[in-house]
Amino acid sequence: MDWDKLRIFNAVAQAGSFTHAGETLSMSQSAVSRQISALESDLKTPLFHRHARGLVLTEAGETLFRTVADVANKLNLAESLLSDSKHLPSGDLKITAPVGFGTVWITQHMREFMDLYPEINIELFLQDEQIDIAMRAADAAVWTTEPNQPELIRRPIMTSKVRAYASSDYVSTYGTPQTIADLDHHKLVSYSGHPAQHLAAVTWLATIGRDDQPPRQAAFCVNSVVAMKYAIRAGLGIGIIPDYLTEQEADLVSVLSEIEPPKLTLYFVYPEELKGSKKVQVLRDFLVAKTRN
Repeated sequence: MDWDKLRIFNAVAQAGSFTHAGETLSMSQSAVSRQISALESDLKTPLFHRHARGLVLTEAGETLFRTVADVANKLNLAESLLSDSKHLPSGDLKITAPVGFGTVWITQHMREFMDLYPEINIELFLQDEQIDIAMRAADAAVWTTEPNQPELIRRPIMTSKVRAYASSDYVSTYGTPQTIADLDHHKLVSYSGHPAQHLAAVTWLATIGRDDQPPRQAAFCVNSVVAMKYAIRAGLGIGIIPDYLTEQEADLVSVLSEIEPPKLTLYFVYPEELKGSKKVQVLRDFLVAKTRN
């Protein structure tokens, strides 16, 4: 099979249309269509169902796409490793991280990293759920739980506490809880995302001290710890958020500070096949250094 045709097939399968694949490949829509038709003729089987709304892979197309996508990933990896071995780290580096940590902490430190390594282009993908980096959905990840996959390399880089906060206006209006039981009579701000890496920690106020009783009902739920912070600051209730969201934050009042809260350990995670990548190595070392400062 002609790799040029397979490369075009891979782009079409990902894009779902000849037009969008052509834009990615800098080819005309008709040229892309001709290459796919030629590949189907070579293989003597249709690879796509043609619909008015786009293209859908046939069963044979799905089989071929899995193989071609895997080969393309391995070729991209080989190209990246070969480039790393000859030059300073360069090229694209895709990182995934929880929304709160990525928004507040990682973005604040990326200027320094990019000054150190100007040839690395960063794409930061923020999502609280763990995506499949073993299949190269990203090159590296920062997660708040250890991965289950043994083929992923992980290194703890930071331990962050979570703490209960309210706004000064809320405390003035409703008072400050003195005990865990007092939470039953307060409005709570909680996390609604499911599943989420840090769900147990940021929903701790709903379950602490409840034993076999149902969790406390939150007055306001949102699927973002950043939004939780602003909801708490706006006086919607008491909520629990990580320390990295509250640095230099003067508008929040710590409550129940005598109670030991949960901790979040953050891990730098990457596929074993990228252990020789200089881009991943320098990012790992940079994050470790910054979290120890």
